[in-house]
Order: sequence, then C-alpha cells, then structure tokens
Amino acid sequence: MGRELPINYQYPLQAAIYHTLEKSDLDFSTWLHENGYQQNGKRFKLFTFSNLIVPQYGIDKQRERLVVKSDYVTLYISFLPKKSTQQFIQGLFQQQTIQIADYISGVQFIVREIQVLSPFEYHPDMVFKTLSPICISLRNERGLMDYLSPKDPRYELGILTGLLDRYNAIHNHPFSGNPYCHLKLLSEPKSALVRIKSGTPSETRVRGYRFQFKIDLPEELMQIAFESGLGEKGSMGFGMIG
Repeated sequence: MGRELPINYQYPLQAAIYHTLEKSDLDFSTWLHENGYQQNGKRFKLFTFSNLIVPQYGIDKQRERLVVKSDYVTLYISFLPKKSTQQFIQGLFQQQTIQIADYISGVQFIVREIQVLSPFEYHPDMVFKTLSPICISLRNERGLMDYLSPKDPRYELGILTGLLDRYNAIHNHPFSGNPYCHLKLLSEPKSALVRIKSGTPSETRVRGYRFQFKIDLPEELMQIAFESGLGEKGSMGFGMIG
C-alpha cells in the first residue's frame, strides 16, 4: 500500500507494534498497554524502538511525507524484561504485515527477516549512537516542559534519575550501589522535533536529540539503558541506543 509515510510516523508505528503484540500475545500486550511497571506514580512501558532505517528515501516537505524508495527498511525493537527471546520475537513478527499510516497516506510492510542481536556485554565507558532521539525534559516555573540539550549541565542527572526510577520499578527496591553517570559527547547533537498525533486536536510536540556519545554507568543501569533506552518516552520511539 503506497510508498509515502508521514514524516512524524512515531505514533502510528507505536500503534502498529501494539497491534502486532495484541494479535500474537494478548496477555502481554494488555499488560504492557494498561499497566507496565509503576513506581512513585510513574508508569514505565519498558520497551523502545528505533527510527526506521530507510536506505533510499525522499522528503516531501510541503505534504510532510517520507517517500520510501528502497525495497526494504530496518527497525530495531527492544523489550525489558527479556521477553525478547528469539522464539518470542519470531512468534510475534514472523510473516506479519505492519501498516504505518495516518489519514493521508501510509505504507504496508511485510516482515521478511528477523535477527536477534548479540547479548549485552558490559564494560565501562561504552560508546553508543542514538537509534532514535533521546528526550530529557524538566518542568519550568511556568509549568511548561523544557527539553534539555545534551550540552545542558542538568542532562546527566536527567539520564541517571530516569534509570534509577526504572530500576526501582523493575526490582521493587531502590538501587543499592553507587549511582553515577558520566556522559561525553562524541558528535554535535542534532535536534529532532517530533509531532505526536500530528494533525489532530491531541497533537503534542516532543524534542529529542541525536548524537554519538561515551557513557559510564554501573552495570545494572547500563543494561537497563541498553535494553529500554535512555531518557523519556521510550515506548513512543525515543531513546534507543546501539
């Protein structure tokens, strides 16, 4: 069905992932959608996904369309806890059709190949790049959200706070080790403004940043970062690293 995606495809892609989960594993998708992990009033849906990796494409700025010119695209998805065994992932997505569309246009993809990536191996000062923009926000004195640049001195604390909250939600107790986060930029951050539910009365705008970086974290927090992303809104397609 067509070759034109909405430029702001994150929300319809999230909906397509939920739809695939629902068809294949209703109990898990219901739990993920309605509950997830909860801690201190916060709710965490601990999965994340990358931007679509499209080898050949064009941009129609006027119509806000991403024109897919290649015959295949790549998508990375990561779940925490590790329900992402090879059998689980293949059962979810093998020979599925995934439709990503809004009210103007869309593309129907057929899943041709599934690969499970190598297990996480920890070492200090790991080097990553963003596979989807990382979002860190703070509420300002006017009650509005400020989206922080990786150059902001509060950025490291934002990353660490999010990881500690997720650790607490997963294990039902606070992290007992020495919490630290040391981030070093290896490229100039590029801002990405993403419109969620674009063109509807419920539209919101979220800003994230894409960049390469070196990061030093305790092993338990590094694993959470690797498997569920950094920053906020992972289940909306933010914060995946690779």
